[in-house]
Amino acid sequence: MIIHLGDGQRDMDAVSASFSATRVVQIRGNGDFASLAPYSSIETVEGKRIYCTHGHWERVKFGLYELKSAARARNAELVLFGHTHVQEYDYDDGLHIFNPGSIADGKYGVVDIGQGGIVCLPMKLRF
Repeated sequence: MIIHLGDGQRDMDAVSASFSATRVVQIRGNGDFASLAPYSSIETVEGKRIYCTHGHWERVKFGLYELKSAARARNAELVLFGHTHVQEYDYDDGLHIFNPGSIADGKYGVVDIGQGGIVCLPMKLRF
């Protein structure tokens, strides 16, 4: 599964064509003006609820309170967000909070969900 957290949807549309056998979830970012993608989504993977959002509606540049509140209101165990382009991971009272960063900066994230729980890994491309 590939989850794109907004901004650059046209690029992601082109990339997703290369992954026709992979489920692709796209979230609308504040820079995706003509997009019809949703601003947020709830996904369930291996029984874990994931709240996916770009983060601008939750004002993540000013703190994570609104983001965590929105995720908890949706009974999520993991929240994925972008908008700041800064890789970030935190765990707060049962909620994993992960921003994989910006692929434009060579940053992305991998989330492993399995019997061991949820593991979030910030990654960086090596050029």
